[in-house]
Amino acid sequence: MGFADLSIAEIAEDYNLPVEEALRLCDQLGIAYKNPQTRLALEDMKAIMSEVETKRRAKSDSRA
Repeated sequence: MGFADLSIAEIAEDYNLPVEEALRLCDQLGIAYKNPQTRLALEDMKAIMSEVETKRRAKSDSRA
């Protein structure tokens, strides 16, 4: 399993999410972490990014 060179906090910043929301996503997806500076496995980072994109698409679709 490869590791992304990004922490949870950095992913939150890149996606304009509160860190708390990124941590909630980790909990929801079963991704283990110690703190917001935890570096994630590449697969975990992709799962978070996918979930964020899915939620954003659903939100924009509901506005249309």
